[in-house]
Amino acid sequence: MTTSRLRSITATTTLLVLAGTLTACVPSSDSTPSGTQSPAAGGDTEGTNSTVTVVVHDSFQISDEQKAAFTQSTGYDLNVVTNGDGGALVNKLVLTKESPLGDVAYGVDNTFASRGITEGVFAPYTSPAQSPTGADLAIPGDDTLTAVDYGDVCLNLDPTWFKDNNIDEPTSLDDLTDPVYKDLTVVTNPATSSPGLSFMFATIGQYGEEGYLDYWNDLNDNGLKIVDGWEDAYYVDFTGAGDGDRPIALSYASSPAFTVTDDGTETTTTAMLDTCFRQVEYAGVLAGANNPEGGQAFIDFLLGDDFQNTIPDAMYMYPVTDSATLPDAWSQFAPVPPNPISLDPALIATNRDAWIKDWNAQIIG
Repeated sequence: MTTSRLRSITATTTLLVLAGTLTACVPSSDSTPSGTQSPAAGGDTEGTNSTVTVVVHDSFQISDEQKAAFTQSTGYDLNVVTNGDGGALVNKLVLTKESPLGDVAYGVDNTFASRGITEGVFAPYTSPAQSPTGADLAIPGDDTLTAVDYGDVCLNLDPTWFKDNNIDEPTSLDDLTDPVYKDLTVVTNPATSSPGLSFMFATIGQYGEEGYLDYWNDLNDNGLKIVDGWEDAYYVDFTGAGDGDRPIALSYASSPAFTVTDDGTETTTTAMLDTCFRQVEYAGVLAGANNPEGGQAFIDFLLGDDFQNTIPDAMYMYPVTDSATLPDAWSQFAPVPPNPISLDPALIATNRDAWIKDWNAQIIG
């Protein structure tokens, strides 16, 4: 995975907890995504705002060729401003809502979205390029944020380890508390890691607010290892990717697409698809933007197939546009979990900090 994605998934910082928040196919130059608003086709922007400023998290990837294609198809130049991981992004958008940092934001996910919505950070906009899948991933009752991509945080397995040790692979969260799996699992801390936070949400979704801490205590009693960041869990402790001694590690449903053998016939890791929590990343026009029309055009561009086709390799997420094409390895080895665990984003917004505080008090001490 790229350094930028690693920073995003390992750096949900203590500063955000204290603040109350706690996140290539080159398009052809003549392609205009459906619904793109083009105030000045061919670049004639006289009398208009000619630049769109996009505020993003630090895992956002867009090539120079894609920027040029956006400019040619819409008439707007593109200025990309990076603002930390997904949680830091939302925090800054809220703090600067009276004087927005740009015209449109990308990278707000479903674990932080409700705060931005409640604070009035975003302006209403429904893209004509939105797909049925994107509509299904929308925040209930919200007309400001547009789903751009999604991914699933899941426990990953090293099948070879289980075969060599003559132990059946676990398939559920409940299995991990069985003594047969003692000292085999490593996860990341919800207070310091975005995947760790998502895994905590998965346990709350599965066992409820009344039962999730009991489950974590059972995991602890069964030899659970907790580390600060995804890179340590996956590349240091996980037998499937490093030299560790833990064959069960927290990662993503897409991770097995990156452990494919040289001949491309199989993957050396698998995801436990019944343990997944879905992350959805959104884009939204910022309320009070200098160039809201340009912000809308950028959202339309993000939903075009030319950009959507680059998302798996560039940002390790699934595209939301139904006509987008997945890489062969994803189609084969990174299936979309059919029934991911979910939580109401409003419930997350209300209780996130309290859940983390309670988790830290009981599990870390």
